[in-house]
Amino acid sequence: MTRIPDEDRNIMEKAIYLPMVLIVLNRDLAVVENSPFKLKKPYLQLIEETMKSIQKELAEVKRYMKKNNLKVIETKRDDAFTMFLFLYKGYEEAHNYFNPRIRNKVQELMEFYFQKQHLSH
Repeated sequence: MTRIPDEDRNIMEKAIYLPMVLIVLNRDLAVVENSPFKLKKPYLQLIEETMKSIQKELAEVKRYMKKNNLKVIETKRDDAFTMFLFLYKGYEEAHNYFNPRIRNKVQELMEFYFQKQHLSH
C-alpha cells in the first residue's frame, strides 16, 4: 500500500515519463531532419514546439518535487521491468513498472502533447 497521495504520485511519474518522451522526440527530430521529406519544416516545428511544451512542464514538475521533498531514482532495469525508488517526505517506496506499460504511457503522452500543440495553433 502506498503512502503517496495520487496527485504527488502522478507528478513523480511525470518525472519518469516526460524525459523519456523528450528522448523519443529528439530521435524523431533527427530522423525528420535527415529524411527525404519534401516539406520538413511543418514536422520539425511540430516536434520542436511539442518539446518546448514538455520541457516547460518538466521544469514545473522538478520545481514542485524539489519544493515538496520528492525524488524518483531508477534502481534497476531488465528486459521486462524497470524499478524506481520513490522518496516521499522521508518515506521510501519501491515501484516496479512493466516496460511495455512505460512504452504505452510514453506513446499516450506523445499523442496528448501533439494534440495539445495542434489545438493551440
